[in-house]
Amino acid sequence: MAEASARPRVLILGGTGFIGRNLVSYLVKNNLINNVRVADKVPPPMAWLSPRHKEIFALPQVEFKHSNLINPKSVENAFADPDGEFDYVINLAAETKYGQTDPVYQEGVVRLSDNCAQEAARRNIKRYIEFSAGQMNSSEKKPCKEDCKCSPWTKLAKHKLLVENHLQNIPDLNFVIIRPAIVYGIGDRNSLTPRLLIGAIYKYIRQKMKMLWTKDLKMNTVHVDDVCRAVWHLCQHGQNREIYNVVDEGNTTQGRISELVSEIFSINCSFVGSALSNIAQVNMSSVVEEINDKHMEPWVDACQKDNIENTPLNPFIDQKDNIENTPLNPFIDQELLYNKHVHLDGSKLKQTGFQYNIPELTTDHLKEMLEDFLQMKLFPLSLLSGDVVWTGEEKSLEFEDGTEEEEKS
Repeated sequence: MAEASARPRVLILGGTGFIGRNLVSYLVKNNLINNVRVADKVPPPMAWLSPRHKEIFALPQVEFKHSNLINPKSVENAFADPDGEFDYVINLAAETKYGQTDPVYQEGVVRLSDNCAQEAARRNIKRYIEFSAGQMNSSEKKPCKEDCKCSPWTKLAKHKLLVENHLQNIPDLNFVIIRPAIVYGIGDRNSLTPRLLIGAIYKYIRQKMKMLWTKDLKMNTVHVDDVCRAVWHLCQHGQNREIYNVVDEGNTTQGRISELVSEIFSINCSFVGSALSNIAQVNMSSVVEEINDKHMEPWVDACQKDNIENTPLNPFIDQKDNIENTPLNPFIDQELLYNKHVHLDGSKLKQTGFQYNIPELTTDHLKEMLEDFLQMKLFPLSLLSGDVVWTGEEKSLEFEDGTEEEEKS
């Protein structure tokens, strides 16, 4: 009993989200904590937890507290505990969707994070971990270090940088900032999952998958399991008020991701190239709308064939006639389709003694994600069978009419 009580007590803000649920699982399974409190506006029954995560969240050492962290009083309640202060607080709570307006990010990223950091400082929390963004600069040739000149290329990253700067101005805050690469793994819905779905769609419509730009576009990645390990490592070994990139050793590119997706679904893939992509960029909003429309129609068709409804905000939809529902869709926001690189240098974290268990992205990791969706009945089997014939209109995108720069099978 004495050993258990000596373990750290942890508060995870935004703990039912993708990284949060995996972090809770990691801490509990490895007996690293005495207890963990999850504070989130989305309760576990509405968070699309996988069976393995549901089991973890049902354990007595996991406490859920419904919280709206934009409200300072709700933040205070999330931190308050009769047994004393938490040792570590990890902030994963923020607006994560791309393509939102500045006021949405100002409220859901900046104000929320400021509230949480101020409360952590007031309570003298031993270590506060702030999750930022890996899109602070775009460099193809040289990976970005933590001290690079920041020029964030998404609105989300711009507001995350504001938070980073605000934290530096809170004198009594013991914090570490994490800038992650593209995080993937069980529970991912917005990082690599849309590209996985798009690969399945091209198998379904029996067309070649064509991507903007080239295979060399940097899309560095990191598995969520290693992100969780890095969080715990930095809680104990990170230098106060420092920033750490968290990125695997695979130097992942768009070409590598497309190659793995093509292998899984036995499809062909090509890249439009820089010249045609630059032409498309002149009218990017229309091009992106056209791309997403092309993918959504067969996705909805396959979901309907398998009695799956696209109702991401309501997992409690009336299950009449064996109808399931899914939060998944192949939509990719315009901000993520420009020629912008996620290219990070992770040497600073390694110098603290951290080592990655999953050094690079493989087909097995993507298949694991796909199998989890299939088990939860969130993904239509019709996309995979090869027996169902797509009868919809065959659409060609405007930028596809030119010469392809390169091709992968």
